[in-house]
Amino acid sequence: MKTKIISSNTLGILQINDRTANFTVILLGSLLIALLAQVSIPVPFSPIPITGQTIGVVLVGGLLGAKRGSLSILCYIFEGAMGMPVFAQMKSGMHVLVGPTAGYLWGFVIAAFLIGFLTEKGFAKKPLSSFLSCFAATTIILITGMLYLALFKGLDDALIMGFYPFLVGDVVKSSLCAIILTSLRKF
Repeated sequence: MKTKIISSNTLGILQINDRTANFTVILLGSLLIALLAQVSIPVPFSPIPITGQTIGVVLVGGLLGAKRGSLSILCYIFEGAMGMPVFAQMKSGMHVLVGPTAGYLWGFVIAAFLIGFLTEKGFAKKPLSSFLSCFAATTIILITGMLYLALFKGLDDALIMGFYPFLVGDVVKSSLCAIILTSLRKF
């Protein structure tokens, strides 16, 4: 198995030239997100908890690239749909994928693709562009989640419960992810 961490215009930071190893890192990425999902803080006025999932999604997308990162997220969603307690607060099942918080989960796929694409194009090389890329990905998650939540709660309540309170946390999470991705790119 050949594994190297280098910059590339076609893959994420982590390049692997072996089909089995690629499958393995896709699964490991889904498990990383599942572990970080359990770092969960309930928000009293919202059905959406603060979790570490966003960090996992951005790191997996940035490390694996657009295609493998998105596949890792789909794997994570499939694991949860099949009953594995991988979602926040050890939740699982199809009902989570259609309930009020489902938009955030589906937004993970778009966010992983976006951060993977931006990393492939070299936006994780410098701290500021890396941060902006990470923040764009986390904001996509918030927007898709909030829009889906609006179907259940209305737009005004969805903004109050599922968007505004999470912006500051996303700045912090994006900063952390940018530092990690930039460091790994240099490493």
